[in-house]
Amino acid sequence: MQYYNNEIEQKYPKLLNYFKNGIKDDNKSISHCLLFWGADITSQCELALEIARLLNCNENGDFSCNCLNCRWIREQTHPAVKIYTRLDFKENDTASDDSETTKGKKNININQAKAIINELSVTSDYHRVYIFCDRDENGNLLPLNQINFPEATSNALLKTFEEPPADTTFIFLTKDKNDVISTVVSRAQSFFVPADNKNEYNHDLVDNTVQNYWNIDKQQVLSFEENLYQLANDNEPIEILEQFQNYILETIKSNLENKHIFYKLTKDLSYIEDAKRQLSLTPSMDLRAVIENLCFKIIL
Repeated sequence: MQYYNNEIEQKYPKLLNYFKNGIKDDNKSISHCLLFWGADITSQCELALEIARLLNCNENGDFSCNCLNCRWIREQTHPAVKIYTRLDFKENDTASDDSETTKGKKNININQAKAIINELSVTSDYHRVYIFCDRDENGNLLPLNQINFPEATSNALLKTFEEPPADTTFIFLTKDKNDVISTVVSRAQSFFVPADNKNEYNHDLVDNTVQNYWNIDKQQVLSFEENLYQLANDNEPIEILEQFQNYILETIKSNLENKHIFYKLTKDLSYIEDAKRQLSLTPSMDLRAVIENLCFKIIL
């Protein structure tokens, strides 16, 4: 499945300008580890592939360049630009001695991490770009989390992430930075990538309840909590929390220059993701307790 989008320059002009300037710098001032986060994983992948094109272009990096490297990356056939997911390793690509098959695999495992390390031990004429994410059997891209990219695998690659071979860049795609272990996040330069698809930002059900919630007085937290609980109780709780996140993501997108609100809202995204995780992993979890805990975190 093709993930490259020819409209990427129009979608993220500021982000691309930052990377273009960094790549043109004689010292290649962008980090060798990048972490993209946000609701739209496909757009993150498109951005990652465009960065890979800029790093490998044989000409001046213009979007219309038709050099061999640029063509390969657009066609997703470049030998040094790879999208790594749990489903993109064939069994004979690793030294695995178990009966695990590609279909049904839950994560990128340690054997696959070793395969990446071995591959990087061989010199390359290109700038290698490894894009880590997840996908389903239909090719739809999914975010990294600590299930499909577990701590053991991440730890096996930490030394490589910290001190990679020359001309090597790792890019991680995730919905929330807290879904990737902190030791990887600390080694990466993180960027919020706004969702391009407006459907990603549906929040009709929560609008009346969460509108400008960050301005709610602390004395009104119990009222806010009750309203959010009733909303979650009357609907599918995970859907309500996801719409709450969508509302926050859209607010962030229009307040990228406001560092105070950006920091506040990104923390709240993490709190909501924790609440979703609690409800998903423990079906018997008391909904009111989860909502109460969430509200006291984001209001107080």
